[in-house]
Amino acid sequence: MDYGMIGKIEKAKRYAEERERIRFEVFQATFDGENNPHTVKYENGAWRCDCDFFLSRGVCSHTMALERILEGMLSLPVEAV
Repeated sequence: MDYGMIGKIEKAKRYAEERERIRFEVFQATFDGENNPHTVKYENGAWRCDCDFFLSRGVCSHTMALERILEGMLSLPVEAV
């Protein structure tokens, strides 16, 4: 392994330990629910999920679980100008 790669591996380890340096702004994930898989999206500080519970309440176990997992790593909502 060359010295350049060793340096990059060390830098990656530091980044992984410094979670506050990372912010998710847009992503999509498939959540394997107990009944069916669900598509969860996050964009501009807003969650979306295709499950019936989210459609009626604007929040669900899938989005709440991802909020816990990604705590401190999500971008804040973009305010309208």
